Amino acid sequence: MSNNVYDAIVIGSGISGGWAAKELTEKGLKTLMLERGRNVEHVKDYKFASKSIWDYPYRNNRSQHMIEEHPIQKRYWPMTEGNVDFLVNEIDNPYVEVKRFDWIRGYQVGGKSLIWGRQSYRLSDLDFNANLKDGIAVDWPIRYKDLAPWYGYVERFAGISGNRDGITVLPDGDFLPPMELNVVEKDVAARIKKHYNNERNLIIGRVANITKPLPGRINCQYQNQCSNGCNFGAYFSTQTSTLPAAVKTGNLTVRPWSIVTNIIYDKETGKAKGVAVLDAENNQTYEYFAKVIFVNASALNSAWILMNSATDIWEGGLGSSSGELGHNVMDHTLGNGARGIVEGFEDKYTFGRRANGVYIPRFQNIKGEKRDYIRGFGYQGGASREGWQRDVAELNIGINLKEELCEPGTWTMGITGFGEILPYHENRIYLDKNVKDKWGLPVLTMDAEIKENEKRMIDDIVKEGREMLEAAGVKQVSEYRATFAMGQGIHEMGTARMGRDPKTSVLNGNNQVWDAPNVFVTDGAAMTSSGCVNPSLTYMAMTARAANFAVEQLKKGDI
Repeated sequence: MSNNVYDAIVIGSGISGGWAAKELTEKGLKTLMLERGRNVEHVKDYKFASKSIWDYPYRNNRSQHMIEEHPIQKRYWPMTEGNVDFLVNEIDNPYVEVKRFDWIRGYQVGGKSLIWGRQSYRLSDLDFNANLKDGIAVDWPIRYKDLAPWYGYVERFAGISGNRDGITVLPDGDFLPPMELNVVEKDVAARIKKHYNNERNLIIGRVANITKPLPGRINCQYQNQCSNGCNFGAYFSTQTSTLPAAVKTGNLTVRPWSIVTNIIYDKETGKAKGVAVLDAENNQTYEYFAKVIFVNASALNSAWILMNSATDIWEGGLGSSSGELGHNVMDHTLGNGARGIVEGFEDKYTFGRRANGVYIPRFQNIKGEKRDYIRGFGYQGGASREGWQRDVAELNIGINLKEELCEPGTWTMGITGFGEILPYHENRIYLDKNVKDKWGLPVLTMDAEIKENEKRMIDDIVKEGREMLEAAGVKQVSEYRATFAMGQGIHEMGTARMGRDPKTSVLNGNNQVWDAPNVFVTDGAAMTSSGCVNPSLTYMAMTARAANFAVEQLKKGDI
């Protein structure tokens, strides 16, 4: 290939971008992967991996410099000295908030795959049918059967550990052996199952941490420092998995420091022919051309690119002919739940730091029961013993304090609800051309919030969480609530939704932009509804499916 002509271009190198690069290169396409941030090399650039807090200059706390560069991310995200290098500099990359929006970003090769929570669940037909059933937004153009083989495909390669639990609303997958519930979690799980007559389940989380070695990767060492990078490759990321596979083909070119400013649209053919790139280091603009383009810059940035493209044809940008581009922003509510103390296990302890927790799948609005909201939520959490960092108010000085802290503390159990947010058309993002970033590019304006359905669901999350723990014998149960703002779930979705009709959606059932069929969007932007499970596994499956379709269409000459 020439220096600027490829078979395929992938915009973004995170979870979905890495999958696009892997699939396209393995199918023989010379592929250019563009990343707007720096390069990060596996192992070499994980400077705090496996280190203890006394090895950090600030003992893994936040320095004043970190706080100044991350005015948004300091609000909620557990930003530490160990992971701050994987978070974007918000002074250089601002945005406008009509309503509070906590946007967590990682601009580097690997994107947020280096810091994600790794919980990996399949959507079910309860989710794919939900919009149609409820008369909300538009119907998904696909169903579970369309994605099921691709879920299995990505699970086997990524390495998802979990148990096959036989729960209808949470389809089983192709799993590595599960991590174990600890002794308290097993007891609580059994009590919940009995009390609710097998209608509710507490299971071990299904997580993208491998429990058996895979090629080039060593199984999880239970250090639970995943957001610092993992030298063992024990969790799935672009660096550990999809990037090495793509590089192995000899068909991949990676270009970091490459801000895609727009997709170049050819109105004569009705297709895209390439992209324009602003080099983040030298401020020069370059053009690259390809037969197929995958947009995987993350839900909000993918919409930004589309909005900034083909504006001479569509005022709102490429994909805006339906009036839905930038609308229907979704996330998941979190930070609400219950916690308490568990008695009777004072002689039990755990070893290692399991990089996983428990999961309680959705049990609401499934069998026709009526609550004062639609859709539902699941819980994540776990049980643990307080350690040496606990506060012992009665012994706050001297040898008695030291002796007390040499013994493990109280067992506690907590669960936090992740709730579905509906795809409201009025929840939107748009370009603000009066506010510019470091490179003089217009920034996004965020105008999205939760509404009454989500607020009523949060009330139920807290109530059900307390009642469930009390039913399981947990003592001194207390409820907790967070002041939720969109973005805090770090599951941004829906800005370029899939659908069945070009008049009401941005993408078709194969993730093609209706207005340019050789442009595919397969990250969170494509989601038509959000479900209540962590969505990254769905992005992976959609990407693998769309890449396979794109190559088939290229061979036929149809795109």
